[in-house]
Amino acid sequence: MKQSKLFTKTQKDALKDEVSTNAQLLIRAGFIHKEIAGVYAYMPLGLRVLENIKKIVREEMNAVGGQEVMMTTLQPKDIWEKTDRWDDAKVDNWFKTKLVNGTELGVGLTHEEPIVDAVSNYLNSYKDMPFAVYQIQNKFRNELRAKSGLLRGREFVMKDMYTFCRNHEQHDQEYEKIVATYYKVYDRLGLGAITYRTYADGGIFTPRFSDEFQTLSEVGEDTIYVDEAKRIAINEEIYTDENLAKLGLNKSELVAKKGIEVGNTFHLESKYTDALGLYYKDEKGEKQSIIMGCYGIGVSRLMGVIAELFADDKGLIWPEAIAPFRVHLLSLNQNEKAQEIYDALNAAGVEVLFDDREVNAGVKFADADLMGMPFQLVVSEKNMRDNRVELKNRKTGAVEYIPLDSSEIVKYFQNK
Repeated sequence: MKQSKLFTKTQKDALKDEVSTNAQLLIRAGFIHKEIAGVYAYMPLGLRVLENIKKIVREEMNAVGGQEVMMTTLQPKDIWEKTDRWDDAKVDNWFKTKLVNGTELGVGLTHEEPIVDAVSNYLNSYKDMPFAVYQIQNKFRNELRAKSGLLRGREFVMKDMYTFCRNHEQHDQEYEKIVATYYKVYDRLGLGAITYRTYADGGIFTPRFSDEFQTLSEVGEDTIYVDEAKRIAINEEIYTDENLAKLGLNKSELVAKKGIEVGNTFHLESKYTDALGLYYKDEKGEKQSIIMGCYGIGVSRLMGVIAELFADDKGLIWPEAIAPFRVHLLSLNQNEKAQEIYDALNAAGVEVLFDDREVNAGVKFADADLMGMPFQLVVSEKNMRDNRVELKNRKTGAVEYIPLDSSEIVKYFQNK
């Protein structure tokens, strides 16, 4: 993409009512646009980042056997009444609406009831299980106070997966398989080393502990106690001597940290399947309950977390796996040669943003640092005299030089 054709522009200052680092930087760099508090539109560069995160999540969910679906946002009242969750007191932060005939509908904030309702058309035998379905979809939450940019919003992108199993043993196998896949997601996003499986309250779903995935950050809302040797943690909400004993954790080995929840997994037991009348027949033809699990990842929240953590005083520093472009090509009054390099990189499948604008070098360098592509490739008169181009690593600041030859430049990125 040529930057001269990009309709978004960088800003020197973000909105005064945005105090979080992620919102400040993403707005200034032109990645997101604030509609209202907790509701953001994704501009071309921001959407590319979001789609790259989705791609990683989708690949890992598919690898573990997940089948992708797309459920509706509008949800019928009756299925929620069957699980006793239509009442606002039972489910926090509902958005609700009505049809012109007065029929009440829920606006999707989670999909346990709808997915069971859909699956009931197909599942009836023990031979049908186990299986997992998932979706990546916008969710809506009527937060009293949206804050922290993409970390807590009223509209957000989430991956929610649901497993269906014939018994607890089969469920536990599927559950741990998916938990292991979550680690792969966070590793690929560059968050693996600072993200911990964290025991938390199972809530209304189950007497068992749920699992949160908490990424360490001083801006996190949760306090967790981390066993760094075992790579696990426990949420403050269940931090009692009794629970520590159950989990085999030693208080003296735990360190208090702040964390941002970037995923969670729950044992749902048969709460929803029983309530909605979904059962299966075993080998003897007898009716049995179906055991469910659910598994969430905050896709847009991950974008906010990465923007929060991977930045410096100059701007964003995107990991290569999710950067909107791998290379930011800066032409300092050398558009003809830069165009040749741009065409060669594009032809080789190397994603590149070409700053061909008629602005001074200082503006180009400042914008490149703010926008945070992994590599900055500079074509200048001085470098051309020396028959080379300058390559800067945005993360490390390291500078190296590549011969001024399009094929050599392409080869460099293909081999890197």
